[in-house]
Amino acid sequence: MDDFLELKLRSEKIREWIIRMVVRAGKGHVTPAFSITDILVALYFDILRINPSDPGWEGRDRFVLSKGHGCLALYAVLAERGFFPTGVLGSFSQAGSPLGGHPDRSRCPGIDVSTGSLGHGLSIGAGMAWAGKFDSMDYHVVVLMGDGETDEGSIWEAAMFASHKGLDNLIGIVDRNRLQMTDATEKVLSLEPLFDRWHSFGWSVHEIDGHDFRQIEDSLNLAFSCHHGKPHLILAHTLKGKGVSFMENRPEWHMQIPNKDETARALEEIANRIDALRRSSHVADED
Repeated sequence: MDDFLELKLRSEKIREWIIRMVVRAGKGHVTPAFSITDILVALYFDILRINPSDPGWEGRDRFVLSKGHGCLALYAVLAERGFFPTGVLGSFSQAGSPLGGHPDRSRCPGIDVSTGSLGHGLSIGAGMAWAGKFDSMDYHVVVLMGDGETDEGSIWEAAMFASHKGLDNLIGIVDRNRLQMTDATEKVLSLEPLFDRWHSFGWSVHEIDGHDFRQIEDSLNLAFSCHHGKPHLILAHTLKGKGVSFMENRPEWHMQIPNKDETARALEEIANRIDALRRSSHVADED
């Protein structure tokens, strides 16, 4: 049996929730959420030390979704993990809902930092990690950034600070899907060689396939266990729109809402993968 079958099935369920949420609301960012879905599922179901019944538990690991526009995936993961009922997901971006277009820690259980304005998450995460060191706490702080977001100078200020302070309890993840809102990152402002740039700032850098659960978990487990005086950066190569063929690697889908036919096609693709995963599990059990 596939060691990561349960996580793969959870990811498909999250993608289904994302489609249903955005269609009902008539707004939201589908493809930026799809590219980080597998990373979030690995974090919340296998890696992070958290307690859904006590979201503010002082000893928990902290997570910062710096690319706040990817919050559809985070909301669905938090609900599936038990931070709030899945029924709340249907209220996304509606009046009075705790689930806004960007995460709000004052309204949604499980959100550690309110985000939305790009470039701020790593600075906040570095401060949280430094506070943990100062207070002799053993929690880790994970900050998930968009690759286009690393155009922001504040990211590199935080990178210097984290390295200078030896924040080995800080783990940055760059969602390297190579697309910004309107075009490819390398056309807007070239980031390469991105691995070398982070390394030159004094970070321990790992490069992975951001949709391969084994690679995701191996890199995270290494970062959580290795305390050598350097912050950790996971450069996760992903596909924007991962999971729906006609959305994948298409910049026009950054904020586009699927129509009725497109919704049906998207949900059918997801349902077919779920069926295939379950069939493969039954075959493995019989063998």
